[in-house]
Amino acid sequence: MSASAAHLDRVPVLADLIRADSRNSARVRDVILTLAGTAFITVAGYIAIPLPLTPVPLSLATFAVLLTGAALGPLRGGLSAGIYLALGIVGVPLFANGSSGWAFSSFGYILGYVLATLLVGILARRRSDRTVWSTLGLATLGSLTIYACGVPWLAAFLGVDLVTALTLGVVPFLIGDAIKIAAMSALLPATWRVVDRTPGVTPPPPTR
Repeated sequence: MSASAAHLDRVPVLADLIRADSRNSARVRDVILTLAGTAFITVAGYIAIPLPLTPVPLSLATFAVLLTGAALGPLRGGLSAGIYLALGIVGVPLFANGSSGWAFSSFGYILGYVLATLLVGILARRRSDRTVWSTLGLATLGSLTIYACGVPWLAAFLGVDLVTALTLGVVPFLIGDAIKIAAMSALLPATWRVVDRTPGVTPPPPTR
């Protein structure tokens, strides 16, 4: 690995601001943060609004997924979404409207949550959450990753063509996604500006 690549791998995310004094306390911190990420996605997913003409509800889960990935990094964020997915599959009612399992039209989006948190976390490790424009790109790529998993599943589950799936599973959510992306693009860079201006809060290089 080159020196520049190694440096990028050690760029902190917001969760690294929570310092740990030992390896054991770091493990405890990471477990708590991971479970908190799962809880955040769950609560946001419960804030769902059914829409006419589409079986996919409008929820805040996408915003929570992207923010979790950026704040926790790829490992903790990916595990948060993975735990959410696994618990829901085995029957814990974590998904929107208290649903669980996998045999429903919007399950593909939940699969996309895991990939999106990983991607957004990797980009955050490369400082893509530090400016408005780079955060716009980070959040847009994360949203597209969720759609890339959700739309094909929706098409297969409903037995419709791709154009119909895009009409049902993307078009109704574009305005809401634009608002979520704009909110992230304001929130994350502003948070880092506060961090950079506050003495004594710069985190040490991350260990994962």
